[in-house]
Amino acid sequence: MSSLDILAIGAHPDDVEIGAAGSLLLAAKRGERVAILDLTYAELSSNGNVERRQQEAAAADKLIGVVERFNFGLPDRGLEAIREVAINRVVDLIRQMRPRIVLAPYFSDRHPDHESVSRIVREAVFNSGIRKYETESSMAAYRPEQLLYYFINSTVTPQVVVDVTAIYPEKMDVLRCYRSQFELEEGSVHTPLTNGYLEMVEYRERLFGSQAGVAFAEGFVSASPYVLANL
Repeated sequence: MSSLDILAIGAHPDDVEIGAAGSLLLAAKRGERVAILDLTYAELSSNGNVERRQQEAAAADKLIGVVERFNFGLPDRGLEAIREVAINRVVDLIRQMRPRIVLAPYFSDRHPDHESVSRIVREAVFNSGIRKYETESSMAAYRPEQLLYYFINSTVTPQVVVDVTAIYPEKMDVLRCYRSQFELEEGSVHTPLTNGYLEMVEYRERLFGSQAGVAFAEGFVSASPYVLANL
């Protein structure tokens, strides 16, 4: 049975990278097994297309060093209509891959799909540990040690920060793989992502870093308290 250190989940290719690419880069460099799950192909995005977005995701995967990337191909902007299907599919993947940590979008975000995925993952993480909760796969129950929420469009005071200073240029290289989303090209239209979005991400992570006494940090909110062995 496969096992992962981190399974990072998003609605669209680029969600995970925006909020957690630095942390995933650091984990992969330590030799940890990291994977990404996108629930949709982002087929309704204003710019680019599915084929281009998948090429960009593959380039990002190579830079991060993920061991595998999954895409369920669920409907963009249609996740609430198939909520139970989505939950069960995430349960199956968690039970199959047995990640130690799961990452999901923060539960308050301007994009409804990000909020939907946050709720879907929260329920899936809980359900995956219930022995009598059955799906079509009939795999054994398993619950990850920790569920952490990363930020895409939101900014609140994080509970957990990861110092990503040493590899921050690499994180920005990962995000620049998604040129169709962050750059105005011929035939593309203006969106919040083409209007200084990468600069906004950098500002947020400078802010998190300054709060922690480092140059750059990615922030997370924990779904449950941490236990410290010593003060």
